[in-house]
This record gives sequence, structure tokens and C-alpha cells, in this order.
Amino acid sequence: MSVIEKGESLTTGSAAAGKAVHYRWHDLVAEPMKGTITRKLITSERMMIAHVFLKKGDDVPLHSHENEQITYILSGSLHFWLGANGEEEVVVNEGEVLVIPSNLPHRALALEDTLDLDVFNPPRQDWINGTDAYLRR
Repeated sequence: MSVIEKGESLTTGSAAAGKAVHYRWHDLVAEPMKGTITRKLITSERMMIAHVFLKKGDDVPLHSHENEQITYILSGSLHFWLGANGEEEVVVNEGEVLVIPSNLPHRALALEDTLDLDVFNPPRQDWINGTDAYLRR
């Protein structure tokens, strides 16, 4: 058995699968965003996963994107407004998941200090290349 160390990649049995890469969240550098929001990203060819840290009162402005989004609250809670005019509201608490379909406008407010795990398909190119102005300082 081969052990993969952090940051190492491993060639898998299938050429189509490419290389597996092992990450540790605590080794990744948090990127400062708007307010006190920070995030850490891991991307593959067709998916992205992110740890998003928000302090109570942090606001993610209304936005939409082509990417499907799954938001899993690891700790804390977020109040979401869904739709162009916030027609639907939901509070997502620790241990709960919100699935946001492509192109649905949404906004979020941290009701307490929150660690949010977001999964996107396809990866958010605006997050990768830094053109996500709505989340920038």
C-alpha cells in the first residue's frame, strides 16, 4: 500500500482519471474577501469545493451564476434570500444543506460566525481568476 502525503499526487489506474491529489484544509491559505469573509478553494477539472468563513453580520450580496451550488453549513447559520427580489427566504443552520440551481439569484447574511462548505459544478471561474467583484473589498 502506498501512502499519499500532503500535496503529493498519485497516478491512478485509469489514464482518464489523471492524478489524485491530497489536501488538508489547515494547510491552505485563506483568501480575504469583503468584510471579514475569507475562503479556501480546492478545484478539479469539473468541480470546486470551498470553505467559506463568515463572521456574524457578514453579507454576501445578491448574485447569480451558471454553476450549480450545494451549500452545507458545518457550523453557524446563514439566512438566504432566493430570487431576483428575495421572494423566498430560508435559514440554513449547522448540519443543513441548501441546493441552489444554476442562475438563481441569491444573497446570504451570517446570523452567527459560520463555516460554510460550498460545492460548485462546474468550478467558479470568477473565483479562480479573481473577477468576483461582488465578494471583493
